[in-house]
Amino acid sequence: MKIALAQLNPTVGDLKGNAQQILKTAQQVATQGVNLLLTPELSLCGYPPRDLLLNANFIADMERELQQLARDLPPELYVSIGLATANPDAIITGGKPLFNSIAILVAGKVQNIFHKRLLPTYDVFDENRYFTPGSEANYFILDGIKIGVTVCEDLWNDEEFWGKRSYLVNPIAELAKLDIDLSINLSASPYSVGKQNIRSAMLKHAAIKYDRAVLYVNQIGANDDLIFDGCSLGFDRSGELVCRGKSFDRDLIIVEFDKSKQDLKTATIQPQPDCADAEIWQALVLGVRDYIHKCGFQKAILGLSGGIDSALVAAIAAEALGADNVLGVLMPSTYSSSHSVTDALALAANLGIKTETIPIGDLMQGFDRTLESQFKGTEFGLAEENIQSRIRGTLLMSMSNKFGYLLLSTGNKSEMAVGYCTLYGDMNGGLAVIADVPKMRVFSICKWLNREREIIPINIITKPPSAELKPGQVDQDSLPPYEILDAILDAIVCEHQSAQQIIDRGYDPQVVAKITRLVKIAEFKRRQAPPGLKITDRAFGTGWRMPIASALR
Repeated sequence: MKIALAQLNPTVGDLKGNAQQILKTAQQVATQGVNLLLTPELSLCGYPPRDLLLNANFIADMERELQQLARDLPPELYVSIGLATANPDAIITGGKPLFNSIAILVAGKVQNIFHKRLLPTYDVFDENRYFTPGSEANYFILDGIKIGVTVCEDLWNDEEFWGKRSYLVNPIAELAKLDIDLSINLSASPYSVGKQNIRSAMLKHAAIKYDRAVLYVNQIGANDDLIFDGCSLGFDRSGELVCRGKSFDRDLIIVEFDKSKQDLKTATIQPQPDCADAEIWQALVLGVRDYIHKCGFQKAILGLSGGIDSALVAAIAAEALGADNVLGVLMPSTYSSSHSVTDALALAANLGIKTETIPIGDLMQGFDRTLESQFKGTEFGLAEENIQSRIRGTLLMSMSNKFGYLLLSTGNKSEMAVGYCTLYGDMNGGLAVIADVPKMRVFSICKWLNREREIIPINIITKPPSAELKPGQVDQDSLPPYEILDAILDAIVCEHQSAQQIIDRGYDPQVVAKITRLVKIAEFKRRQAPPGLKITDRAFGTGWRMPIASALR
């Protein structure tokens, strides 16, 4: 039996477009003798659909599209489709009105409907908001082969692998008791650094523990802040890797199940990125490309300061969209160093992107004159510094509005964490490209980019980071060294450690107290930031739900 794993890139809400992706793939594999086509979780509506699921018409349209797809598909091919289906008992028994479902289509009809059993509510997930969990182990029989069906999270609850249980039931274990021949998992699993290796280890563990071959198909693409990396997998019953799809790209993997051996045969195994920097780069390029195109834009604009953050964002944008579709704007002030301009122009030349230069000295003087009577008798401070950033933000947004560019903001995770950014200034934009990339990782990725030739000018990497909002300013006037700052922030944001726990690890109490306070008081800024692409386990996005008004010390 031949099985195809389709790494699709759906657009959320585009029922007809997503159905056409599935149909074209089905027609392609039908000519290759494939018996079963697997598509990812919620492949018909795209993942995550979020509150589109509250629209009854959307659910009805999804059902109609499913029925049409069943009629259009090659009749001899079995196809798994992910979609939301109605829970008809919700009005009587309670529970949510929908199921997160998998439909098995064949011969013009919907043969089976299976429901996801484990509904995650942590981090970016909120599936209990919409769905009722399925209550039965799911399988179907094709050509005498008993195929167990699970959906994404259903696979993530093995107490031996994780050292704990997060849910009462373990769907994989229940399927094993039903003596299935093959286990399939249909996923839309968001990317984070290192997650590919975790998934692989988890699937291998399941194959060995239950002595069953397992196939895993994952969505690719990006929807809002979430990036999906594909990297679909297959393991034989001894835990050997038999197939792997591409990372961060569409792919179609065909693997054969040997009925006599009750096992999978080795097929194509695509290489994975060779380091974390390569992995993150590919993720961010995909994230920018999909966000811009799915939102209806073609071109991007950003401010080029000559600093390392804007350099990395410009490089990502040029790779994602093509250099001709990226505009970098230089906006030097009286405080800008000469190398800021020359470094920015050298970067643009290396990338092949266009630039415009708009000096802001006269605009700054105009603001100074306008505010002179209001600011009289006060010392130069943050308010005056931030005017520069807000002038730049206004100019960039004006060009964005005028010419239809999407403005990319360039702040990194370290800055977003402590509020080292300006509302209505450098935080302006439609997408925060590196808002989940800590400063030290920014340096690391830029050095990795330069491994074969200079893309990021060396001076941008080696000079001390500076906002250049006053004479001689560098970031470490206000912040500890970034290697210390990032370590403390990781403990606060990702590990949820208290100040005392961090101090006990050997960090200066005064520094820890300052950083802890800055993280707390910057929450109101983060709430007003553009969406940021998620690449870590804990990002300042849909999974971050901290109060703004809080008395926690």
